[in-house]
Amino acid sequence: MSPALILDCDGVLADTERHGHLPAFNSMFAEIGLSVRWSEAEYGELVKIGGGKERLAAALTHEVIAREGLPEAAKDRVALIVELHAIKTARYVERVTSGAMPPRPGVRRLVEEAAANGWRLAVASTSSEASVRAVLEHAVGRERAADVAVFAGDVVVSKKPAPDIYLLAVRTLGIDSREVVVVEDSRNGLIAARGAGLATIITVSSYTVREDFSGAALVVSSLGDPPQEPAKVIADPLSLGVRDVVRLSTLEKILARNAEEGRL
Repeated sequence: MSPALILDCDGVLADTERHGHLPAFNSMFAEIGLSVRWSEAEYGELVKIGGGKERLAAALTHEVIAREGLPEAAKDRVALIVELHAIKTARYVERVTSGAMPPRPGVRRLVEEAAANGWRLAVASTSSEASVRAVLEHAVGRERAADVAVFAGDVVVSKKPAPDIYLLAVRTLGIDSREVVVVEDSRNGLIAARGAGLATIITVSSYTVREDFSGAALVVSSLGDPPQEPAKVIADPLSLGVRDVVRLSTLEKILARNAEEGRL
């Protein structure tokens, strides 16, 4: 059975939270005439909640609802959140296609190397499928993106840090969890992947650099595109010997350690 590389989207394929989702949310608020605007600091707390609709639900407090004259009935509030999120997603996709968020270093290189060696490829994300596919195509190209399975949005009830999205990916792809390497950028993502029994590499992003990544097989600044953008090793508990780039051979070492010692 072929091994698999599963990547998160936001913060892994591109640094999307600060430069994509936040301005898209604020653009949506302005478009529909709400006075709500999220600062970078406020959004830094909201990103700890998995899922855009879930972030909206948490932020639209009773005080905000009363101030903005929004519907208070639970079913009306749910419908409103769905509507707001759809507008936000459209604004976000516009930003992606405009090139506002370049892919993170090393993503395309590693995906191409994995594909050339017969690895299965997937993305597992709490973002909407439309948002994920837009970022994926921008990061790896439309032709390669067609080979990548996407698990996103509301395909599971419980989002990260619950392991459900990764359990679904493993089950749907029919792969052995011991033959999977995940690339994540957040503690929530790490908890989700590890909860599904999957070895995980962390590429820290602007909102997650200070989070606790205990349990990760490797923590780096990025996957690396030397010499212009080399990877910097933050933690290497398995002594993988990464210097300035995370290669497919790095992932293979992790899988070999899985075979030797059981799940990491």
